[in-house]
Formats: sequence, structure tokens, C-alpha cells
Amino acid sequence: MSALTKAKGFKKSKAGTYLSIGTTAFGAVGVFKQAKQARFEHDTLRLIDAVVSAAAIATGVALLLRELKRLGDDDVLLG
Repeated sequence: MSALTKAKGFKKSKAGTYLSIGTTAFGAVGVFKQAKQARFEHDTLRLIDAVVSAAAIATGVALLLRELKRLGDDDVLLG
């Protein structure tokens, strides 16, 4: 099995999905800082960018959670 095949398999695994959720959540910290700075500077365009980015992050997390359910995760928090 090649390294690329292993990497693709990890991406579709529970561990890979959890890692993706963590990475996405880490990106949310940057978006939060951006929104805070935009509000402080009264920069409407930057605030709109932060809101759109936050919506993309929320959608990404929802997709990753759906992937976890599809993988058969028994975590009680996921329902």
C-alpha cells in the first residue's frame, strides 16, 4: 500500500475526521480575532468577511460531524 493510499484512507477514518474538526476549530480562533479587530476598527467589510468565514467553518464542522455519524461513531454527543 503506497503512502498516498494510506493518506487517503486516514482522511476518511475517524481519527482523520477528528483531526479535521480540530483543525477547523483552530481556524475559528483566527476568524474570532478578525471579527473582534474589525468591530474595534469599525471596518464593515472585514466584519462581513469574518461572518462569511464563520459560516463556512460552521458548515465544515457540520459536514465533518455528518461524516463521523456515517462512519458509525458511537459517541453519545453526536446522537
